[in-house]
Parts: sequence; C-alpha cells; structure tokens
Amino acid sequence: MEEYVNKKLKQFNKEIEGKRVAIIGIGVSNIPLLEYFYKLNCFISVFDNREKNEIDKQILEIIEKYKIRTYLGKGNLKFLYDYDYIFRSPSCRPDIPEIEAEVQKGAILTSEIEQVIRLTPSTVIGVTGTEGKTTTTSLITAILKKGGKRVFLGGNIGTPLFDKIGEMKKEDYVVLELSSFQLFKMDYNPHIAVVTNMMPDHLNVHTSMQEYIDSKKNIFNKQNEDDILVINYDNQITKEFYKDANGKVRYFSHKTLLDDGAIFDEQDKTIKLCDDGIRKHLLKQKDMILRGEHNCENACAAILATLGIVSLDDAVSAIEEFSPVEHRLEFVRKINDIEWYNDSICTSPASVIAGINSFEENIVLIAGGYDKGLDYTEIAKPIINKVSKLILMGDTADKIEKAVNDELEKQNKVLPIYRCSSLDEVVNKATEVAVEGEVVLFSPASASFDMFKNFADRGNKFKAVVNSK
Repeated sequence: MEEYVNKKLKQFNKEIEGKRVAIIGIGVSNIPLLEYFYKLNCFISVFDNREKNEIDKQILEIIEKYKIRTYLGKGNLKFLYDYDYIFRSPSCRPDIPEIEAEVQKGAILTSEIEQVIRLTPSTVIGVTGTEGKTTTTSLITAILKKGGKRVFLGGNIGTPLFDKIGEMKKEDYVVLELSSFQLFKMDYNPHIAVVTNMMPDHLNVHTSMQEYIDSKKNIFNKQNEDDILVINYDNQITKEFYKDANGKVRYFSHKTLLDDGAIFDEQDKTIKLCDDGIRKHLLKQKDMILRGEHNCENACAAILATLGIVSLDDAVSAIEEFSPVEHRLEFVRKINDIEWYNDSICTSPASVIAGINSFEENIVLIAGGYDKGLDYTEIAKPIINKVSKLILMGDTADKIEKAVNDELEKQNKVLPIYRCSSLDEVVNKATEVAVEGEVVLFSPASASFDMFKNFADRGNKFKAVVNSK
C-alpha cells in the first residue's frame, strides 16, 4: 500500500524553508514551532512582552539551544520588521500597529492553530462558545475514541499539534477547543463547528461585544456546503448564526422540543435525538456522571457533532462513562458529610449560575478573582436562591457583593457574606461556616490572573489546601 503524503504540508515546508519567521508570544502553543522551523533553516525571532526572569526556564533552554534571537519586555515589537511569516499567540491581537505594518509590506500573519486546521488531512471538529467549551470538546473526543477513531486533541486543551501534522491521516480526527482570541481574524474553518453559547466575556480584551461575537463566528463563516455547524437554539445570539452559515445547521436545546436536532427534555430528564418530529430517547440525566442541565446541553452538542461518524450506542456509552473535566465541577473530597467541589474553570457569571444550578443541596459559595470588566448583576438572584453563605476574595469581590446586596435589599432577605484574602483563609472560613449536608463550591465567576498563573493553577492550589485539612 502506497504511503500517504501530505502534499499541503510538503508545500508549506518548501515555502517557509529559509524564510524569516517571527513568533510573537512564547506560550505553550508556540514551543513546537521553534524546533520545527529551526530544522527548516528559518531565521527565527521571538517576541514577548515579558522579561527574561518571567519566562519558563524550559522555553529559555530551547531558545538558547537553537540560538534564537529574542526581543523581550516593553516595546519589543519595535524590532518587528522585514519578516516573511508572523505567528501570533492567542494573547496577541492581530491589529497591533507594528503587526499591521508588516502585513501591509507582505508578511503572512497566522498562528499555530490556524496552520493545523489548514494543513491537516484529517477531519477537524472545532468547539467554541462562552461556556461549556472544554467539557463539550472532551465529550466529542471521548465519543470518537469510543467509536474506534484516532483523535488529536488540541487548541485550548490537549497539547500543541503543529509538529503532529505529519502524523495525521485522512481517516483521523482533530478536535480543537477554540477561544475568541484564537479565532480572531482566522481564515480557515473546521469541517464541523460547534458554538455552545454566547454571553459577554473577555470585554477587557475585545473592544466591544460585537467584536467578541464576530471572532466566534470565524469558526464557521468560511465553511462550505458540505460542512456542519452545531449551534445552541436557546441562546439568542447563537440561534441567529444560521443566517451566516454556508453548511448544514444542527440545533440543540433544553427549552424547546425541536422537530430536528438534539434536545434535553426537562419533563422526563432525557436526552433525545429528533428527526422530522420523531424523538428517539438516548439517555436519562440520572445515568450521567456529569452534574447539571448545562452538561446535558453539552452532551447534546457532542452527539450532533459526531452524528454519522460513530454509532449512537457508542456516543451514549461514552457520555454515560464520562467524568467531569478537571477544574469543572470536580469533586475534591468529603469532610464531615460536607462535599467540596473545584470549579476553578468558572470565569464568568454564566458559568457560576450553571454551577450553582447543578446542586440540589445548599451551597457555601466561594467566588471572586480577576476583573474582566463583566457585569455581575445576573448572578445575584441565583446566589440568593441557592447559596447559604457567600465567601468572596479577589478583585471582583466588591462587584459581586454589591450585586448580591442590592438584590437582598429588594427581596428584604439576609445572606451571610465573608471577605477573605487568600485560599487558606477561604478554605478555613468555609470549613467554619459549612454544615453537614451542604456543598462547598469554589466557583470564582472571574479570571484568575489577580493571584494565580491561570485557572488550573488556581484550582490545583485550592485542591491542595482542601486536601491538607
């Protein structure tokens, strides 16, 4: 049998060999680019806003090994000129003046993840949205693997995939979790695109809500008629995406009994697949390890994304066996009949509401963190309805407390609210105020960058403190 040759990758390697390549942002996703382009005799330069002492030692060792030219710290992009290719990290906006000036002179602006989508011979499934991306991406991966498919998982989760393109085959699948930053100005689309929902987020980086929406729409707006778009029928923003879709549209819902698509029927708590008004019962919510109706929505999206690729039996089996993603409603331990959950991935009001609604028990809620410029008014009523004690920390503590106090005043109710300055203090206070049968939920509703490297660092440190008790 003749060995498969990826002609697109072969042509790309030929085009970029010996060229001047700028890599902006030395994050995890860009590390594979360094060695790859070094082997192609490229003239590589790295640009990063951080100083040398702020950069991971492993990355610095790679830079030193290949003697890569580096420009670090404030104003580093003033040295960006005469490059053939510019690879930006997700945290770097593509419309920075120095970058735009190079593009106008002919530089090709791209990213690691964009080239993966462009160059892989495999079917690409991309997932974006404000909430539910990680769980939905992981569910899709689990379903495909249950069906015997070979899967490459990347984007915001998994590992960088650029140096794996040469291993990918036509019959394989690439599953990507994609943020608005990765999708910003992207020119290539996954074959199957999933948008879980859309709510205000990252407004400290995006110039407007419309820019945020437009970035998310880049996951599907260049699809062709054979491609598939899976969207949330219940979300007012995503529901309208069909107007710009070129491919086939599949809807999921938990509020509407659709004639076509996938639904979570709240009446009998069952996930169903609908085809021309006929609804096939797939699985009950009680048979899932995952908690919460929002995870039933995620399961519906995953079923639609893999429909026709693997059997429904395999999809159902994979969903039933699927455990929560780390840091997403992750059970930590039980102490004195009090269950502790780590939901550190929760960085927005919508996600904390979903977390709160996943429990029947009274909740001791721990919230607060870095301020992304979000409005916390909407979380006040769910907190008052489900939370017995509220513990706040971080930059958004004032905003959350004000939103809750304003609602308490309207309803003439009282809720104990405590302020803490560290995880140790937070866990001690929760241990002190929680009673038997309650749940302690660490669901910050805020980003982590005020006190931690990222949400995973925050979640791991929370678990370590809880497990030390």
